[in-house]
Amino acid sequence: MKSRSPGWGRRVEGTKIVQRRAVPAVLAAAVLVLTAACSSRGGGSPDGTGSAAAPSRPAAQSPSPGAAAETAPPATGTVEVVRTVAEGLNSPWGLAPLPDGDLLVSSRDEGTILRVDGRTGKKTELGEVPGVSAAGEGGLLGIALSPDYASDHMVYAYFTSASDNRVVRMLHDEEKPAGEQLGAPDTVFRGIPKGFVHNGGRIAFGPDGMLYVGTGESGEEGLSQDADSTGGKILRLTPEGEPAPGNPAPDSPVYSSGHRNVQGLAWDGRQRLFAAEFGQDTWDELNAIKPGGNYGWPEAEGRSGDPGFQDPVAQWTTDKASPSGIAYAEGSIWMAGLRGERLWRIPLKDARASADPQSFLEGDYGRLRTVVAAGGDRLWLVTSETDGRGSPRGGDDRILELRVS
Repeated sequence: MKSRSPGWGRRVEGTKIVQRRAVPAVLAAAVLVLTAACSSRGGGSPDGTGSAAAPSRPAAQSPSPGAAAETAPPATGTVEVVRTVAEGLNSPWGLAPLPDGDLLVSSRDEGTILRVDGRTGKKTELGEVPGVSAAGEGGLLGIALSPDYASDHMVYAYFTSASDNRVVRMLHDEEKPAGEQLGAPDTVFRGIPKGFVHNGGRIAFGPDGMLYVGTGESGEEGLSQDADSTGGKILRLTPEGEPAPGNPAPDSPVYSSGHRNVQGLAWDGRQRLFAAEFGQDTWDELNAIKPGGNYGWPEAEGRSGDPGFQDPVAQWTTDKASPSGIAYAEGSIWMAGLRGERLWRIPLKDARASADPQSFLEGDYGRLRTVVAAGGDRLWLVTSETDGRGSPRGGDDRILELRVS
């Protein structure tokens, strides 16, 4: 859809409200990746790829002087499903690897967090998160470990309540019995618009130690361009839920705007942030995120060429993607597709796609929800056939371990 007009926002400077066009700034932060299981070689290319300029980064995130020039990964890659880690999961959504190799998995509809043994696949319930109101695309969504998890044992979660979407943190006490290991939720950030659809939900701690939160516009398109709303945005918060120092607008949690429904967050090896989001009827997007950048929705879907908006790094027709989680490994972003039922590889150089995206596992495991870095050339991949829109088979839903190149 062609851009119709530039996006304008409002911000407060002292007591004066000024109108301004959202302007791009720098790309941010670094990503975790994961791997999952069966062998498949790439096939297919998207209906279009794009690029986003890579401006200078803040000093705290700049590569050291004399850093090696960036090289592109091979134009084509491979995916091997090494094993099925676990089966029989109900509406899995978020995944967070523990330091010992086990995995925490959130259930959107049940509102519970399970611990999955990384070797045997044994499932143990940590507990149910109180206050979750699951309906439509809402429920218990993304989870992340505190950057200081080794000492504070805090698990962060994004969920839909009866009144809003919010982020909480809970103490994980492994000494307590199964089902009672989650402490009472401490609300970190509240008031994110909720809806039957477009609740966003992905959360991740960046290499700067700040909490990044992907939100949706909850079906109200105007929220994405409303600077006073947290809907249709990427937020950047301190671990305590305050606007992070260095955000584009002082005292605002908003890091970027003009998003429809952010579903994936990941950083590359040079600490640049990427995000995947649903389009409407035409284009799904992978975007390189710049602080203060405006990504166009609802004025633009996919590439618009409007200088006021950021064009995507790559775009797909909605039947080939409907992107969810993303991860970075082996020089590429790996993107899980729901409606597209495939895993996309997008090779990168200088925050641009260096070759056509390549698809894997098409139709082999159905809808794919979450992909997380598992270190080196490995990924964890979570399927999503039990979310009410799939066709569950025996064993669904599952976690796979992949080897990628």
